[in-house]
Amino acid sequence: MNSSLLRSLKLCVSAVMLCLVATPLMAQEPENDPRAVQPERPTVATHAHTVAPGYFEIEAGVEGDRIGGGKRAYFAPVVTKVGLASHVQLNVTTPGLFSQAAIGQSSGLGDVSVGVKWRLLDDNALLGDFAVLPSVKLSTGSVGRGTGTGSTDISITAISSYEVSGLAIDLNAIYTRVGSVSGADAHDASDAVLWTASFGIPLAGKFGWVMEFFGAPTIDGSGTPSTVNLLFGPTFLVSPGLNLDIGAIAPLHGGAPNAIYAGFVWNLGSPFAALGKVRQVRGR
Repeated sequence: MNSSLLRSLKLCVSAVMLCLVATPLMAQEPENDPRAVQPERPTVATHAHTVAPGYFEIEAGVEGDRIGGGKRAYFAPVVTKVGLASHVQLNVTTPGLFSQAAIGQSSGLGDVSVGVKWRLLDDNALLGDFAVLPSVKLSTGSVGRGTGTGSTDISITAISSYEVSGLAIDLNAIYTRVGSVSGADAHDASDAVLWTASFGIPLAGKFGWVMEFFGAPTIDGSGTPSTVNLLFGPTFLVSPGLNLDIGAIAPLHGGAPNAIYAGFVWNLGSPFAALGKVRQVRGR
């Protein structure tokens, strides 16, 4: 690991520790149903809100990217979210890749990412609900099999969330320091940015609709064209703890592949709350 990436990693770890130390001093969130899902999928953007302390939530789905000739390459992102404290949430992303033979890659586990979301502001006049999400993508996948990039990357996401007359708006700005790679796919460390603007609205009953614009401008002088994409599709709230989604992604600029997706968000509850109920029953 080079010195600049090591410094970035230390900064990220320091930010995470600061989040964990400072959060108990903040005002508590209003009382809500802790089993209510907090979907961050299917959009690329995330919102500023967090899972209740001690509760676990799983987000999983499948996305198929069109690669030409009527073929698609599929991957399955799985995000485990854990409420660490009021305003703080741990994210662990474990992507799986499969049906990659058409692009010369194997199936398997991709690069794992770990991050901590920390909400700093509630109902701010300018930033709305505002949070930051520092994260680290580890080089756990295989470069040779095509399931990993071979780099350790450091990211920081700034998140602003608003609600206007029932319309949920989430704005993200993401900066990533991409680590260097040696070997056949060697490259120096580089910088990448991503912007997102996501909109969600209830339609009828338990049905909702999401639409998102997101893009990656070129900032590293590589000449790679900037991209802009549109994501859209319906959602269905099966129960307060389970939400389903399905939809598509269409390229608007830069030639990114179109894609289809489907997935779910499921609040698993809290093992600590379940343990407390067991103790109450035994104590009777």
